[in-house]
Amino acid sequence: MIGFSAGAGTATSGAFGVYGPAVSAFNRPVPNERLNRSLRVTFLGMGVNSLLAGCKLVAGIAGHSHALVADAVESFSDLFSSLVVWRGMVVASEPADADHPYGHGKAEPLAAAVVATMLCAAAAGIAIQAVRGIATPHLRPEPYTLYVLVAVVIIKEGLFRIVHREGTSLQSSAVRSDAWHHRSDAITSLFAGVGISVALIGGAGYESADDYAAIAASVVIAWNGWRLLRPAMDELMDASPSPEVVERIRGAARTIADVADVEKCLVRKMGYHYYVDMHVEVDPELSVRRAHAIAHEVKARVLQEQANVADVLVHVEPAGQKADPRRGPS
Repeated sequence: MIGFSAGAGTATSGAFGVYGPAVSAFNRPVPNERLNRSLRVTFLGMGVNSLLAGCKLVAGIAGHSHALVADAVESFSDLFSSLVVWRGMVVASEPADADHPYGHGKAEPLAAAVVATMLCAAAAGIAIQAVRGIATPHLRPEPYTLYVLVAVVIIKEGLFRIVHREGTSLQSSAVRSDAWHHRSDAITSLFAGVGISVALIGGAGYESADDYAAIAASVVIAWNGWRLLRPAMDELMDASPSPEVVERIRGAARTIADVADVEKCLVRKMGYHYYVDMHVEVDPELSVRRAHAIAHEVKARVLQEQANVADVLVHVEPAGQKADPRRGPS
């Protein structure tokens, strides 16, 4: 069997294949516009969190609300998570180099995983502090703490919507994780508001209502953290994207007239881009030159039709040959 692959790099000959010169933007940098938009919403979140965290901490201490103090601590963790996202986006935008030939895109899901882990840690911290508050008698929260929380919920939910919309538009797992950190803060504030309301309405004996509310909020935050951690880990582990993405790439390859079928199509995500390893079947009687040209035609078509694909490695197989399931891409 003789295979022909079209991939990136300098032409190299071997016993089982011929690798042609790069015809794609393999080292294509992430567009500056994507980085600028990501950093814009990240810095917006950092500024808002700084202001809100300070206000909640002062109001919580002065107003005798453990839930509000815990909420402030969660906001301060948001600041750190935004810093992680910021650095992750900057590193991910750097072009490929000798040590990282596939670029630095993995920095993005790595940042997302760190932020998601921080969400889980913040949930555990809030729950521990709330349990201590239940065990320790304390004064009833002041009514004005409720007004602070109402303002916080409105602001943080608005911030979540802005950041999440940008994260979805940019297909950035790190920015989306940062957005959910904002919503978790809004959830914490909402639960704290419910607890403070119960404490104020119930009067004596209900002082710990905001602590119970904080425990309920911690459960929701932990769930969001776990929900965000799983896709980030999948990306770090090179899990295959959705079947729709793979099928679109297969469909682009099949539009080349001399491609009989697409035997294999392995896709992995690297930051914003996808990298594809593909086996296509062609007439076994074709010349080496023509088979080599078909490989490059397939590669060019996929890159043309799928904007998020950064590079395609095409291996040509003779049509009608039974595939060995143990053999991966060459």
